[in-house]
Amino acid sequence: MNLRTEGGRGAPATRIDMHAHFLPAEYRAALAHKDPALGRLPDCSTEALFETMDRFDIAAAAVSLSPPGVFHGDAGQARELARAVNEHAAALRHAHRARLAAVGVLPLPDVPSSLDEIGYALDKLKLDGLELFTNVAGIYLGDPAWEPVLGALDARRAYVFVHPVSPPHVPPLPHLPDWLCEFPFESTRAIVNLVYRGALERFPNVRFHFAHLGGAAPFLAHRIASLAVRNPELAADAPSGAIAYLRRLFLDTAQADNAPALNATLALVPSDQVVFGTDWPYAALPYEGRDPAPGLAVLGAPQRQQIESDNASALVPGLAAALSPRSG
Repeated sequence: MNLRTEGGRGAPATRIDMHAHFLPAEYRAALAHKDPALGRLPDCSTEALFETMDRFDIAAAAVSLSPPGVFHGDAGQARELARAVNEHAAALRHAHRARLAAVGVLPLPDVPSSLDEIGYALDKLKLDGLELFTNVAGIYLGDPAWEPVLGALDARRAYVFVHPVSPPHVPPLPHLPDWLCEFPFESTRAIVNLVYRGALERFPNVRFHFAHLGGAAPFLAHRIASLAVRNPELAADAPSGAIAYLRRLFLDTAQADNAPALNATLALVPSDQVVFGTDWPYAALPYEGRDPAPGLAVLGAPQRQQIESDNASALVPGLAAALSPRSG
């Protein structure tokens, strides 16, 4: 496999994109049936992905399902779609083992079926992890109803990628797209719910990775933590304090590769908890040049190397190991 060299300097490309998407045909058809506008989604073909990766010196990517997820009001359809998506993901992983990690999905809010799918996806298909959404049918990640799911993921020390979706309520600014304001606050809601429902205390072995630097959570971290002082009874299930739990999350740079967002994030979490992401094919990637995230130039070279490549090994160790001969 020929990979472009980074910056034209002769060094192998080593970027690992931890936030890229795929759209299986069955899923795209289901979305089009639900809403014709959702059927007109970008090209998510593997060929288009590899073309983008080669252009921007991205050696490998972890691919996950594009939102809104598999539950569209019909639990039976959600089970079928989840299985189809996971088998598609496994086929991608098998066919492109040196370049792709693959993340599956669960048919939430159906907990028993989701427990079955965890076993199938992680134990049989050997997927690299699972994607959860910030809410499904108005039930937010961290809700006690999903406790068995988090318990099963914790027992497997699973990698879990969390992507925002539209909120269950009508956005207060309906003339604006949900991704502009609602997606960042969806991630924030899910993180806060995980903290104060005690899920991060009870399930410390789940390797949670939140998209877009965790939405507004880094900037609001101390406000979030202040609940323990202002309403201590609401914080009883988070005895270590919100800051400690937030510092355990992995956060990606997709749609957030700019100095204000990075400064807030790196003031909160260790730099080895931040990973590189593009949000392909939804990313606003540069039209020119070979740097997919010029905003990361505010980082020093060692820290940028850590974020763009090294840190991915904590989430997808198999893919990182497959790249080691090329990056060494």
